[in-house]
Amino acid sequence: MANGTGAIMLKCVVVGDGAVGKTCLLMSYANDAFPEEYVPTVFDHYAVSVTVGGKQYLLGLYDTAGQEDYDRLRPLSYPMTDVFLICFSVVNLASFQNVREEWVPELQEYAPNVPYLLIGTQIDLRDDPKTITKLNDVKEKPIVTEQGQKLAKEIGACCYVECSALTQKGLKTVFDEAIIAILAPKKGVLKATSRPKVHQLLPYHVSILSHTSSGTIRCQSYNTSPYLRRAILKINQSATSP
Repeated sequence: MANGTGAIMLKCVVVGDGAVGKTCLLMSYANDAFPEEYVPTVFDHYAVSVTVGGKQYLLGLYDTAGQEDYDRLRPLSYPMTDVFLICFSVVNLASFQNVREEWVPELQEYAPNVPYLLIGTQIDLRDDPKTITKLNDVKEKPIVTEQGQKLAKEIGACCYVECSALTQKGLKTVFDEAIIAILAPKKGVLKATSRPKVHQLLPYHVSILSHTSSGTIRCQSYNTSPYLRRAILKINQSATSP
């Protein structure tokens, strides 16, 4: 779908249990800084402008509330979604278990056939003494990378990515992978001759769109990461291979 400027609209929706850091994930990425002040339950909508192969895309990033109170309202944001990010906290076992028990079934019901990524958040807390003590008190341990990778494979996620909104480790990779999941053709779906070739991903900027009296807040630009450039080169190579 194209907007008034001719840009093609893409939609990415973030889901997961409450208090796993979904809003901080988006705000840290958009502002290039961890939010130190109050973080709202749902921070409306972000837009990422991306130029690929001479075509302009607007990647809309939609936050959602994971609490049960929003169970009826949350699916209203699912139509026309191109990719989902299913988030859990690596220091919250219940949120990890709910990926399989709650979130995948919900997406399969309301948005079947839409790709999704599995995202492990709050990795900075794996080594936090207070967090470790609390987990020990209930005989739990942080979720390790191998567990996340295993779950991602079992639920059919495009990939598993870990990140920290606080330190921003792995943060840009999350959205690099989201873009790749949307633009890269699924294996076996299209013939090589019909696959769209991605020539390059130019530097893109991020802006927060909020419905406040202050209006739209523009944020600093991000350059395309080497990781994403390598991934797009791989897409190009697959497009020319038989």
